[in-house]
Amino acid sequence: MTPTSRRVLIAGGVLVAIVAAALAAYVGSDIRAKEGRKATKGPPAVSVLVERAVRESVPIRVQAIGNVEAYLTVALKARVDGQIVDVNFREGQEVRKGEILFRIDARPFEAALRQAEANALRDRAARDQARSQERRYQDLLDKNFISKEAYAQIRTNAETAQATARASEAALENARLNLEYCTIRSPIDGFVGKVLLQAGNLVKANDVSPLVVINQVRPVYVNFAVPEQKLPEIRKYQAQAPLRVEAILADPAAAPIAGRLVFIDNAVDPSTGTIRLRGEFANNDAALWPGQFVNVSVRLYDQADAIVIPSQAVQSGPQGQYVYVVGDDMVADVRPITVQEMAGDRAVVARGLNGGERVVTRGQLRLGPKTRVQIGKPEAEPA
Repeated sequence: MTPTSRRVLIAGGVLVAIVAAALAAYVGSDIRAKEGRKATKGPPAVSVLVERAVRESVPIRVQAIGNVEAYLTVALKARVDGQIVDVNFREGQEVRKGEILFRIDARPFEAALRQAEANALRDRAARDQARSQERRYQDLLDKNFISKEAYAQIRTNAETAQATARASEAALENARLNLEYCTIRSPIDGFVGKVLLQAGNLVKANDVSPLVVINQVRPVYVNFAVPEQKLPEIRKYQAQAPLRVEAILADPAAAPIAGRLVFIDNAVDPSTGTIRLRGEFANNDAALWPGQFVNVSVRLYDQADAIVIPSQAVQSGPQGQYVYVVGDDMVADVRPITVQEMAGDRAVVARGLNGGERVVTRGQLRLGPKTRVQIGKPEAEPA
């Protein structure tokens, strides 16, 4: 190889090395630039839904589970022995006070009534005869034609006849009552239950089993219990005015039924630490039925300018309740709060929030302290 060829090869190798070094430097700087941009960008923002805390007047209530109880319950029984000959209603039917429900065979009592009437007529005639005789003997005694002993006997006979006539009148009245008891009427307005004895059965007076049970449901009671800690407030506001009670049915489309608090028990149940209360409802449409369970809400007072947020925004942790508040920099941070009351889908906040602040209502599980967020849809307008 000539010296000239050797110099050409050396120059070519040097040129290739320079190009490779330049290419490696370019690629390395490009990778470092991309990594720097990734480090600057950080994790993506979390999509959440938010609503604003609003100030409004809200009713402060006491919530409980209640049980509906009939205003009156009557177990209808026969007052005379006999055979049922007629049942004048259908099971479950609404009946009115004084309406005939059962008829008992009245023929034996009609005969007893006629006999009592005859005995009463006989004894009244004997009484009148004894009175007339007593008056005649009184005249004879005044003229000293008879002795006092004889007059005393006649007077005793007249008084005995008077007592016998009164006993006959009482027996006659009792026979009339027994005949009247053969027709059994409803003592109240209400709904009848299942008929326990049908026509053709024999009944006894004041038997253990009733003929039928009648429940009055207009009006109706709702019994419920609240923690004893609520008792001072309930008594305080009940003394000022009758408290409003609402019964909330299981059907979400049904409107709450309004009533009033009429009873506070005279002692706290030591086994449960609760106090029994009772609300009275007009129940004109019979929406409340005896034995039914309903949600009960006792309205104590209205709190003006309260902070209200959706109840789904409230979270619970080891340190208590908290919410995620979204600031103007679109960063969500943890804010401890004190909830005064949970009322359905709303929560009344006593401390920790101001009106107008945005709280996260959906997406809390993906959040932590100082998390960047983006709002998934337009915010609800403040009330």
